[in-house]
Order: sequence, then structure tokens, then C-alpha cells
Amino acid sequence: MIAAQLVPTPVGPLALLAREGVLVAAGFTADPTEMFVRLTPALQAEGLEVVDDLGLAAEATRAYFAGDLDALDAVPVSQPGSATRKRLHAALREVKAGTTVSYAELAERAGMPKTAARAAGSACAQNLIAPFVPCHRVLPSSGGYGGYYYGVPVKEWLIAHENGGIANSM
Repeated sequence: MIAAQLVPTPVGPLALLAREGVLVAAGFTADPTEMFVRLTPALQAEGLEVVDDLGLAAEATRAYFAGDLDALDAVPVSQPGSATRKRLHAALREVKAGTTVSYAELAERAGMPKTAARAAGSACAQNLIAPFVPCHRVLPSSGGYGGYYYGVPVKEWLIAHENGGIANSM
């Protein structure tokens, strides 16, 4: 069974979905089924149950939004993808709060040639576990914020929060 919990945040509810204590999806939505339908068919076959407390993932979420910017790093995550995508997602988790990288830099950190920036962009676009796999920390080298699955205002807010530009409101 996939367990889901909604955690309120300053930028809207964050749906957390976990299987046996490992986060398999997270996203800024009030409807956990929006994240559930993005899971693999095998995980969807397990069903979805909304619970009151997912434990570590929920605690880490509250701590992160209260100012402990490293809290999300302790939560185990698992998402599908090719070996390349998994390397890019692992490299994303190494980008520390308060810093940003370009898509080319992310590819380089994943041990891939700089020409793999497009693959880095694709890995960010397909990321199912935001902000635990912090694709919001990747910015285009041409400037600006680029896109974000949950909207650029959420990405801007997260980056400002991590840079100390927002008073804690949790």
C-alpha cells in the first residue's frame, strides 16, 4: 500500500507518498492522487491510503519549512528511471540548500559530459519527489528561473527560503 499525507506549507499543501517508509512521490498539490497517477503501474497496483502521519518524511517537511534546510536530506527516496536519470537525481540530492547549479553543472556533477545538459533538464522535468530531490535548485545558464512543475512562483519561493530571504512562517 502507498501511504499518503498532506503537509501544509507556506507555498501550499505538499502531498507526500511513501512505500514502506521510503518516499516515492512528493509534490505541491492538495490532491495526493495527482502524484499517485504519476507512479509506475506496479506501484499504483498497490493502492493508495491517506494516513495521518508518515513519520520521518512529514517531520522533515515541517523542519525544512521551519528553517532546518538540511532536514529533507535524511529522508530515503526511490523513483524509477534509467541509470542516467538515477545518477542525475542522486547528483541533485547533493546540491546543498542555498546553492544553485545550471543544467550543465548538474550533468557534470553526475559524471556526465557537459553535452548532457538536456538529459539533466529531462531528469528535473520527470522528478517525482520535489523538493526532496531538489530540482528547484537548477537554473538555466541563460538566466532566470526556467520552468518548474509546480510553477515558477513556488521555485522562486523555495530558492528565497533557502537563501534566508523569507521569514519562517511555520
